[in-house]
Amino acid sequence: MPPADASTGSGAGPAPHPGGGTEDTVDLRLTDELTALFGGGGQAVVPPRPAPAPMAGDLLDTPGGWGATPTSAGAFRLVPVCIERDLSLVSRWMNDPAVAAFWELAGPESVTAAHLRPQLDGDGRSVPCLGVLDGVPMSYWEIYRADLDPLARHYPARPHDTGIHLLLGGVADRGRGVGTVLLRAVSDLILDHRPRCGRVIAEPDLRNTPSVSAFLSAGFRFFSEVDLPGKRAALMVRDRALRDRL
Repeated sequence: MPPADASTGSGAGPAPHPGGGTEDTVDLRLTDELTALFGGGGQAVVPPRPAPAPMAGDLLDTPGGWGATPTSAGAFRLVPVCIERDLSLVSRWMNDPAVAAFWELAGPESVTAAHLRPQLDGDGRSVPCLGVLDGVPMSYWEIYRADLDPLARHYPARPHDTGIHLLLGGVADRGRGVGTVLLRAVSDLILDHRPRCGRVIAEPDLRNTPSVSAFLSAGFRFFSEVDLPGKRAALMVRDRALRDRL
């Protein structure tokens, strides 16, 4: 079970999935594959594409087909991870000390690959995605079925509860509210595209104060403290019924 972070740009990660930090060590350099996917030149651009048709039995209603959403930070969309294309970038982010402090996935690319492959080869209960802002990949997300996750043993889960893990890869996006903006946008996407989901769940490390603050600012409420493998977490909940009030 991953973490859940935001405002400092580093993380909401695995069990523990991580969050914030202080070291400015990650520079965003696109691989040739990412440049080809998102566009040439100095600015990456996401090409328009038709939304994939939902698959029968899709546990998360196809996050890759949710499309772009406008935010105060720019146009944002979730792009499902392709390990051959994205491994180097995600691994670089995981090796930022600010991220590694919470996600605990620093090391060679094989460490990140071992984290991604079970999700990509699994039954679809967790979908790893790049967060692309104005055409530039700048964050890593995991959208997962909290009610089907080991997390459900630690709180009163409801059917179709959907969880979020997040890290911001670019140092420039940390500490200036981008995490809060994107957390609200992604939780809105979940509630808009998953009509059976009544709540969006997150479990940032209690030590990650900037992450907890970002969730609160994004319309989540503190539910309880929970002891998870490797961390004591703040269980955060964004309720469909309260989405327009918080």
